[in-house]
Amino acid sequence: MDKLLVSPSPHLHTKTSTKSLMRDVVIALLPAVVVSVLFYGWSELLVLGVSVASCVLLEYLITKYLLKGACTIGDWSAVITGVLLALNLPATTPWWVVFIGAVVAIGVAKMTFGGLGQNLFNPAIVGRVFLLISFPTYMTDWTKPQGFICNALADGYTGATPLGIAKEGGVAAVEGLDYMDMLFFNIGGSAGELSAIALLLGFAYLLIRRVIRPYITLSILATVAVFSGIFWAINPAEYTDPLFNLLTGGLLLGSIFMATDYVTSPMSNWGGVIFGVGIGLITMLIRYFGAYPEGVSFAILIMNSVVPLINKWCHTKKYGR
Repeated sequence: MDKLLVSPSPHLHTKTSTKSLMRDVVIALLPAVVVSVLFYGWSELLVLGVSVASCVLLEYLITKYLLKGACTIGDWSAVITGVLLALNLPATTPWWVVFIGAVVAIGVAKMTFGGLGQNLFNPAIVGRVFLLISFPTYMTDWTKPQGFICNALADGYTGATPLGIAKEGGVAAVEGLDYMDMLFFNIGGSAGELSAIALLLGFAYLLIRRVIRPYITLSILATVAVFSGIFWAINPAEYTDPLFNLLTGGLLLGSIFMATDYVTSPMSNWGGVIFGVGIGLITMLIRYFGAYPEGVSFAILIMNSVVPLINKWCHTKKYGR
């Protein structure tokens, strides 16, 4: 009887673990990773390799020699940070810039707060925004893909991003855009922005596996669609249409894989909706009226800081009530 452990309810029994959840996210990212490697070739493989290896190694060194705690690289969270950071960078990013991004993502945004479960901001986005501000030349080098498949498959937008073209030349500059090209091969931008369909496949996998809830992602996309739809209806000659805003930039990558991060997103469903609406509004305000053509990363970081307040407003139901 001495070995009998008694604990208060509730008693939950499940095979789900942090490791299994993180592994599912990695699997969901594989379509986007495969497309990026096919189109950008060895340069993208180098960015991915340096990013993932740096994130894993840095977390191992910090936990062992600075925090002097148990090794946490087995939970796959560092791998996810490395993959997401790589997908948020141009394929031409120098390896040492990628390494600096990993240092900021793991060393500053994650481990400084105590590691997984305690960080306030999404590590990959912090690393990406730091690099964008510190190395804008490298972070806006939209070289055409030179990958493993024929570039004739991607004869739509190559080089500059559609959002960048629209920002500089207005709506008229993107009037000839083929939305089917954007859906399958949206060339131009960070490696993770290439194919909307690849990201949507990952989204479907996460929903089927019940890794994430759809409230945050759908509220972001709905807000972007409604906001851009209103402005587009008022003045279609000045503002881009909803479908353009949904398929371009890092909106799908951010709303599916980064805004839904367990640690930095609200706990309740209604809190997730508020969180998503805020991200969508800030994203479109930056796109339409800000200096940057893209605003997803900034929007997620801003709303990450509001999550404690949202959690205070929107309580989850207590057991037995």
